[in-house]
Amino acid sequence: MDDYEFATRAIHAGQPTDEQTGAVTFPIYQTSTYGQELPGVNKGYVYARTGNPGRTALEECLASLEDAKFCYTASSGMAAINNILCLLQAGDHVVTCQDLYGGAYRMFTKLYAKFGVKFSFVDATDLKAIEAAFTPQTKMLWLETPSNPLLRIIDLAAASKIGKAHQAIVVVDNTFASPYLQAPLKLGADIVMHSTTKYLNGHSDVLGGASITNDPALAEQLKFFQNAVGAVPAPMDCFLNLRGIKTLPIRMDRHCANARQIAEYFAKHPKIAKVYFPGLSTHPGHDIAKRQMRDFGAMVSIELKADIEETKKFTSNVELWTLAESLGGVKSLLCQPATMTHASVDAAMRRQVGIQDGLIRLSVGLEDPKDLIKDLEQALDKVRSAVAVA
Repeated sequence: MDDYEFATRAIHAGQPTDEQTGAVTFPIYQTSTYGQELPGVNKGYVYARTGNPGRTALEECLASLEDAKFCYTASSGMAAINNILCLLQAGDHVVTCQDLYGGAYRMFTKLYAKFGVKFSFVDATDLKAIEAAFTPQTKMLWLETPSNPLLRIIDLAAASKIGKAHQAIVVVDNTFASPYLQAPLKLGADIVMHSTTKYLNGHSDVLGGASITNDPALAEQLKFFQNAVGAVPAPMDCFLNLRGIKTLPIRMDRHCANARQIAEYFAKHPKIAKVYFPGLSTHPGHDIAKRQMRDFGAMVSIELKADIEETKKFTSNVELWTLAESLGGVKSLLCQPATMTHASVDAAMRRQVGIQDGLIRLSVGLEDPKDLIKDLEQALDKVRSAVAVA
């Protein structure tokens, strides 16, 4: 499938028409084990934790979309993160960005730190800060761009070059961009990680994760940990992710167009202190994003002129938007990171990073953008006295 364009691979890669029945949609193999012809002689599958045809189809499709050779899926994005962190040992050191998903921060600081892995959180938009954080024990550089929730942009080619110079494994969480908008492996990364729950699935009806690489040695380890730990996706999960991926390109085009309209509308709004969106020319990472991304994504964060309680009032008055964690679905969602997605991050760290109490993260869906803007406006109107405070 390498000779085909992205949209074609999203529909066809890893998913041939079923030879037995002619089914054009790849079947669900709902089984926990497989019969063997003789002990150790099988048709490629032995036990569902180790492999399933639907999982193989999903992994081949995702690998194709990231222009990679190997992909190993997981039962959630967090399970995929864990699978990658299994590459580390006690005493290892990881350099990572300070503005990243709260669940990743929690796993780093509450789980792997307990096992003797050390982490340095830096402003990864500053290449000198990345370089300065490396030690002889640094084994991994973990990057996230656009970042969650402040949409900061990291120069992946330059950052990957630093990681390679220190013989560190460069990992990029590509969830916010999706493989349609950004190709980290081509920019120097060793491993790409996805929460397939988000844009890849696109319908907010399944969990999933993936770790993707071109490195055979890393692939062998990732495959071992996938099977040994066993946090694998169920057959139906694979089916739903494959179904969603088929429309990824057209969804992302509409997502990005909607997000751009919303960001531009609120960029000069008197009740909004700041808009974070790399598609705005005023965004400090705009030029880098323009260079390394197909488009600027569909996540927009807005900072209200409000304290944490007044911001909660705003979220309770939206009608079309849904107050919920997660992102990347056809239905527009919003959340307050300080009390939701990043509540596990220490308050001091949140303030240091720039996650204010008035910050709202918008996952812009596929509704008509006029209706989405109108709903945000009416919610702002209902808390006028609160958000008008500078």
